[in-house]
Amino acid sequence: MTVDVPSRRFPRLDKLTKNSVARWNRIGEQGAFYSHTIGSIPDAVVNYRAELLRLIAATGLGTGALVVVGGTVAIVGFLTMTTGALVAIQGYNQFSSVGFEALTGFASAFLNVRMIVPATTAVALSATIGAGATAQIGAMRINEEIDALEVIGIRSITYLASTRVLAAVVVVIPLYCVAVMMAFFAARMGTTTVYGQGAGVYDHYFNTFLNPTDLIWSFVQCVAITVVIMLVHTYFGFAASGGPAGVGEAVGRAVRLSMVIAAVEIVFISLAIYGQSGNFNMAG
Repeated sequence: MTVDVPSRRFPRLDKLTKNSVARWNRIGEQGAFYSHTIGSIPDAVVNYRAELLRLIAATGLGTGALVVVGGTVAIVGFLTMTTGALVAIQGYNQFSSVGFEALTGFASAFLNVRMIVPATTAVALSATIGAGATAQIGAMRINEEIDALEVIGIRSITYLASTRVLAAVVVVIPLYCVAVMMAFFAARMGTTTVYGQGAGVYDHYFNTFLNPTDLIWSFVQCVAITVVIMLVHTYFGFAASGGPAGVGEAVGRAVRLSMVIAAVEIVFISLAIYGQSGNFNMAG
């Protein structure tokens, strides 16, 4: 009588070890991809300028049906307009309950710049530009188009990833301007038109508490968030596998991870900029 001897003494422990090693290897692959992508941006500007200009136009104005509604800029403007209106609604109602409804202008100048606009921009970028980049690159990976680019001498990471990161950074400049203006416009119109507060009262508190330095740091936040989001989405596009279903899975994973990283990034950048003092004086 013979007894089968298992090939491994501790199969569960062996499987757990292999999974842990695979996760660490994946983190290393992502780090190498991110550093290669950022380091190849000058090469993309010099050698792939036509593709870079095409991506800037496609990223800002969109493609297909997205062009009809004004592209990514219009979507971000609409989202920040709704959030600005919510600041007016909640701010006026809450301040009026304690007799300080005049401070609604302060809430708009403070909350929109420091928190709402960067967070809303991150959501819009991940859902539009980022998801589209993952789907496009993933489809190219499934169809072996990326391998074909390498065969004909085109550096795939530079051509596909670095150009998209730089294009998103260029597009986020007007994107941020539109987002801030729409948030301010919606908050002011909601407070002065719907609730009937005097425009002079609102403008006084708004101009008093609007710090230009906060606008600069808020823009820096949006640029940093854009870089991280595009790096994550391009990596998952390159790592897509398993046919068309794999592309969908890659998009879902990229959106989830980029949103989490963007939220953590906003928290840490805010702590680094404002710290414990908050860079805020109630006297203006």
